[in-house]
Amino acid sequence: MMDVLLLADLHGNLGKLESFMDLQPDFVIIAGDLTQFGPCEMVKTLNSLIDVPCFAVPGNCDPCDICNAIDHSDFVNLHGSAFTLGKISMVGIGGSNPTPFGTPFELPEEEIDRMLQKAIAHMDRNIHNVLVTHAPPYGALDLAGDTHVGSTSVRNHIKAFDLVCCAHMHEHRGVEELDGVRIVNPGPASEGNCAMIHFGDEPGDFTIELLTL
Repeated sequence: MMDVLLLADLHGNLGKLESFMDLQPDFVIIAGDLTQFGPCEMVKTLNSLIDVPCFAVPGNCDPCDICNAIDHSDFVNLHGSAFTLGKISMVGIGGSNPTPFGTPFELPEEEIDRMLQKAIAHMDRNIHNVLVTHAPPYGALDLAGDTHVGSTSVRNHIKAFDLVCCAHMHEHRGVEELDGVRIVNPGPASEGNCAMIHFGDEPGDFTIELLTL
């Protein structure tokens, strides 16, 4: 069994980090919005508070140069890349598809598609295959009023995975299934929300526990 702490939407509020780490995860995934429009030095503070391996993607509210800050920390920058740890393979895509708000880290759908294709091509198929994306896939945990605002490019690639870890939509914390794939949004960590994902030894053997600390 491997226990993974999923965080997202910290927005620079690190007050719950000690409580999160008290859950004793084997490693941590951060699905974007580490900061609230910066500063990128926040990554150093986060790094000092997380004492297990950590995999992160930027969010749309992070400055574009946060990728450089992640690269120069102990964290693994998953944005546009693939990484394998034991029985878990991960691919990451940060930022978001375009929003009406012109936030710092937004990508055209075509670029999201290109980056995911390239990363998936380098992913080792594994017992558990996980997509870490800040933007939810179109059609799951992505409603703004009556309108789906998730990424169509992320949606087009989810069948390559068993689990999609997403964020971005603070009001849509939860777990859904889309195209036979489980999707989880842990809710904003800035408000004490997180998820623990417990991975077993067989394909499809994982459970998701939503927590508020």
